[in-house]
Amino acid sequence: MRWLIPVFLCLSFASAQDIRRIPPLGIKISTEDQALFEKGLAELKEAMLPISKHPLLPDVEIFYKGTYDALKHQEFQKPNELSFAKNQLREGLARAKSLKNGKAPWTKKAGLVVRGFRSEIDGSVQPYGLVIPKSYDFSGDQSHRLDFWFHGRDDKVNEVHFMERRRTQAGQYTPAETIVLHPYARFSNANKFAGEIDCLEALAHAKKNYRIDDDRIAVRGFSMGGAACWQFAVHYADQWCVANPGAGFSETEEFLKMCGGKEPAALPFQRTLWHLYDCTDYAANLTNLPTVAYSGEIDQQKQAADMMESALKKRGLPLTHIIGPKTAHKIEAGAKEQISKLVDAAAKSGRQRFPKTVRFETYTLRYHKLYWTQIDRMEEHWKRAYLKATYSSHGITIEEVENISALTLSFPTGHSPFHGPLPLIKIAGQKITAPANTARRSWEARLFKESGTWKLGLPPVTSFNKHHLMQGPIDDAFMSSFLFVTPGKTTNDPFGIWEKSERNRAMTHWRQQFRGDVRVKADIEIDNDEIGKHNLILWGNPSTNTFLARIMPKLPIQWDSQKITVGSKTYDANKHALIMIYPNPLYPIRYVVLNSSFTYREFDYLNNARQVPKLPDWAIIDLSEKPGPNRPGKIVDAGFFDENWKLK
Repeated sequence: MRWLIPVFLCLSFASAQDIRRIPPLGIKISTEDQALFEKGLAELKEAMLPISKHPLLPDVEIFYKGTYDALKHQEFQKPNELSFAKNQLREGLARAKSLKNGKAPWTKKAGLVVRGFRSEIDGSVQPYGLVIPKSYDFSGDQSHRLDFWFHGRDDKVNEVHFMERRRTQAGQYTPAETIVLHPYARFSNANKFAGEIDCLEALAHAKKNYRIDDDRIAVRGFSMGGAACWQFAVHYADQWCVANPGAGFSETEEFLKMCGGKEPAALPFQRTLWHLYDCTDYAANLTNLPTVAYSGEIDQQKQAADMMESALKKRGLPLTHIIGPKTAHKIEAGAKEQISKLVDAAAKSGRQRFPKTVRFETYTLRYHKLYWTQIDRMEEHWKRAYLKATYSSHGITIEEVENISALTLSFPTGHSPFHGPLPLIKIAGQKITAPANTARRSWEARLFKESGTWKLGLPPVTSFNKHHLMQGPIDDAFMSSFLFVTPGKTTNDPFGIWEKSERNRAMTHWRQQFRGDVRVKADIEIDNDEIGKHNLILWGNPSTNTFLARIMPKLPIQWDSQKITVGSKTYDANKHALIMIYPNPLYPIRYVVLNSSFTYREFDYLNNARQVPKLPDWAIIDLSEKPGPNRPGKIVDAGFFDENWKLK
């Protein structure tokens, strides 16, 4: 699908001068404090050398990184953060010495604990906080409930500030016998993109180190954290026993209208991409997840739960919506007590692993699985895919199926519900005899649609097809391991100037917004190891980047020294740039991306609801317009590839 971009939409909406820096530039520190920090950092760095291979090194390194980054990038926001950082350097040094001596006392500590893990995305260490109940028996075998608590927006919450909170504050809710996990989630992005993956990685890290009951994990949050909670509830509904979102936002368009700011008109593909994070589009997924929403009666952000309540009502589903009387943007005491009772009761019951009926809707195979159903292929991305399936002891009936061309139904070992030898699948008026249970009572059936008929088995193999984790758009490449590949040649023509500026901006803004340093290698250094491990972010054009020149003949959009060819259309290569995502032709389970990082920009940092993809699978940029806080230049053509990664 392609769009003709109206000229009036190509005009800049805001200049760089109109946009405040996020995070803001912090305070200047004295020469004395500068020297003390440099000494403390050097001491901690040296202490980490003997434990450089220790699996618990991130628990130490978080304290180094937090202070180092705040010092280097002038992100200490208040004078008291200097004291926080000094204390954290001391704690890091104490942990390093303990690890060197074979001990790790913080891993056996109840109360408030700060932990760290190494991100798969960019190799950075990321902190998270835990509240470990005093009753937790470190030598026992009892598993505990865990509650996520997603924090609210704070443009100034650097790592030092976050870790100080987690060392000193338990948070809104501390249920009995419950571990509470506070993710940092890469600053203040409403736990989207890398922030989303960080939450999942923090949970995985916590599971390795503490006994957590998989059936009693809750997601909770308020304000920006409420928005994050809605998102995790609808996208991963089968992972939780209860969701408790408060305030926040749950969709893009109406929330931004409510905010009252002057919004630029969204381009058609941008409206399409709202489907990635608009929770109202995924409301049916809450069918089997108890959800306790909260709003203050006079809080403007009550709109989030109102929108979800409306979306659920359209699907015949109720919403428990607790309202704090005469309350603005906070959790009212009486409502808090009521919420606690409802959430505790749902957590005690535990999640439903295998509900009889599943109603599953999605717009992308990034979110492809719900309970015992899995969508493997869609007929067209970014349109609603939906199924309603029910099982009995005799088989499965799929009452409704829409925009799906391949799916999997499965029950793990010991959980097959079928008693007869050959279960029957009923789908779209067809009856299909399914495989029998295995000896261990696991069961799986894979179905695909061919010429309008559903069949048992795998769909025909094509060279490329969109599937889970390989479905785009451009921003998807930055939700798993990626590597910037720099060009071996530089030029001073319009493209060369644009490319260098955008590449440098991308590295700066990844660190500012997603709190990590980009991995970088030159084009001539890329070997099979990098090809297999990372999504490759290729900067330059085929004349300047040798790796891009190597794969260019296998890409659906062609680019040479004279022109960029998109189907029957061509663009002057001296005046245009290509931005694109595509499966790496040399390793198709990884992406290549041309000339882009995450696609939302400075203007979008001002409101979390704006922080959604701004470009589809490919775009042509007219370099006559300078990059700005809204876009990387004038977007003159753009579109999505089809389900086989071909031009539409």
